[in-house]
Amino acid sequence: MTTHLTDKSFASFNLAEPILNGLKAAGFDFCTPIQAETLPIALKGQDIAGQAQTGTGKTAAFLVATYQYLLHHPASDRRRANQPRALILAPTRELAIQIHKDAEIIGQFTGLKLGLVYGGTDYDKQRQQLADGIDILIGTPGRLIDYFKQHVFDLKAIQALVLDEADRMFDLGFIKDIRYLIRHCPDPTRRLGLLFSATLSYRVQELAYEHMNNPQKVAIEAEKRTADKIDERVYYPANNEKIPLLLGLFKQENPARSIIFINTKRTAENIYAWLTGNDYPSALLSGDIPQKKRQTLLKKFQDGEFNILVATDVAARGLHIPEVSHVFNYDMPQQCEDYVHRIGRTGRAGASGHAISFACEDFAHTLPEIEEYIGHSIPREAVSAELLIEPKPMAKIERHRPARHPSSAKKPHQNRRPHAQHKPRQKPATS
Repeated sequence: MTTHLTDKSFASFNLAEPILNGLKAAGFDFCTPIQAETLPIALKGQDIAGQAQTGTGKTAAFLVATYQYLLHHPASDRRRANQPRALILAPTRELAIQIHKDAEIIGQFTGLKLGLVYGGTDYDKQRQQLADGIDILIGTPGRLIDYFKQHVFDLKAIQALVLDEADRMFDLGFIKDIRYLIRHCPDPTRRLGLLFSATLSYRVQELAYEHMNNPQKVAIEAEKRTADKIDERVYYPANNEKIPLLLGLFKQENPARSIIFINTKRTAENIYAWLTGNDYPSALLSGDIPQKKRQTLLKKFQDGEFNILVATDVAARGLHIPEVSHVFNYDMPQQCEDYVHRIGRTGRAGASGHAISFACEDFAHTLPEIEEYIGHSIPREAVSAELLIEPKPMAKIERHRPARHPSSAKKPHQNRRPHAQHKPRQKPATS
């Protein structure tokens, strides 16, 4: 039973036929709460600042509203080819790619041309698509500003502006870039403005009211900040018990598809090496992995070529990967919001999931703040000797290192401590 949907159907709105056909192709019949609450307002041309939990359909809400607005408000005859009609801003490459993917499906019958711009790859290709002309521009701030300052495109014909995951824009330090792009768009009274976020903090609301036309706030409040169908648990392992515990939980839980979140790239590489050495094929995703390789890894994970993804917080938002049964916080996140976004990779769209966290010696101090933020205690589980598996040795892996600038001098690694051996605690002797 899918309890995450309302009884409000998309067909009940006065949507253009091409949009309804796209929604049907996507398998969307009934609205989620955020869609049911925001669409009646947005379809009237009213700006919105929307808040809802991750995985509740915010993307489809703003895409439907944007498509409808563009179809019912034809572009000016004076619009040039390199002037997009809608701008959708996302904080990360992965989120921008996911939005573009959803937009292709929902808008496939509209005749509107999509463009996708993000850093790390395809510089000339993306530049050319902007010059050739698109209707809806989806992208991340850095490369957009790069092209904008080269006059590859301009924003004078923007009719709809969307900010997705606005809270993350602040967290990643993009807010000056966002304001720069917004200031070059038409006045808020001459365009539709849609802001969506998992949290509407004071700074996000200030951004909305400064750059939007009297936006109506729509907040879908849940009893818990985390999804109801996620089984949350926390263990308190010693640092040298984390790998044995992870292996034991894999044996006990037999997860169908899982993401293991860590805080640093170095730790991610170590976990990947341990898993590989212990016959668990996995992939490693961190911020400095080249973009093309990141996309290839994510596609393989989504297609089921392997079922374990070791990731930094680059994968915590914007990724909709179906049937993720387990999320492991190998390291407790250092920001409360990141806990919500991490475990939001499972239990999506009304499904159930498991979120298992390790409150180890280094990161247990963040747990009280996380529990205060989510409004409930996470059930504790004992680290029993039976759960700890003696690991096989780490596999030798090729560690990715960013290219050094030629002038960078190599510095000797002094006082580097050898990697700690993971030894599970011994079973108590019986008399």
